[in-house]
Amino acid sequence: MNRLTKVLSQNKENNIKSLVAYLVAGDPCEESTLELLNGFALSGVDVIEVGVPFSDPIAEGPIIQSAHDRSLKNGTNLKKILKIIKSFRKSNSHTPIVLMGYINGFLANQSEFSNFSQHGVDGVLIVDVPGEYSLSDIGFQNDSILSVSLISPTTSKERVSDICNASSGFIYYITLRGVTGANKINVNEIHENLLTIKQSTDLPVLAGFGIKTKEDATEISKLADGVIIGSQVVEMIKNSASNKDFKKIYNYLKEIKHSINL
Repeated sequence: MNRLTKVLSQNKENNIKSLVAYLVAGDPCEESTLELLNGFALSGVDVIEVGVPFSDPIAEGPIIQSAHDRSLKNGTNLKKILKIIKSFRKSNSHTPIVLMGYINGFLANQSEFSNFSQHGVDGVLIVDVPGEYSLSDIGFQNDSILSVSLISPTTSKERVSDICNASSGFIYYITLRGVTGANKINVNEIHENLLTIKQSTDLPVLAGFGIKTKEDATEISKLADGVIIGSQVVEMIKNSASNKDFKKIYNYLKEIKHSINL
């Protein structure tokens, strides 16, 4: 069984809310990315989203855009990322990893896609591909890799059903209108839309974009199967880059995991 399916299914069956944490590979450097992957896992993160840097990350706010820029300046590419993940798998064989990126970056390395699972990748989220498309629809053939799809507050109910049917990993519900890191969470709208999505799928439904505090995470996790933390963690990584002391990040993640499972 795919690690992503196993972890999220077990958590859902045991009424445990899942925590997904995001970082941009290569920010602040390759060595720190490997350290952060291990630190995330030890902090209780259930699934790690690894951002593949891209020159025009249109869904991202300024915090994550800047991280993409820093990573690209470091010469980070998909082959280097797969090498990091393979190193991570030497000490961790159970924490799922989802690559999150943009279609051009994956198409440019299409030959690597069939080897993703061999390097320890469990799923992909391709941000700028319509959610109704499966991986095979866009030319990627690897039955071991699951697809994660985005659903937003403006997605029609008709599309929600189609997106759910095309997904195989989990549904990523975008909690707000706008880019990552924004501050306009509408809890009532989130709860209403999560209920609609859950009527269309048995897959886990996790929520992200704009979740920063324990209070945000706790409120949203009442209906979602878990939460996804991105911009807040990426900002903390930037602030810790000079001394490579990531303890505050790990403590923050432990607090979030605890708060959504009270």
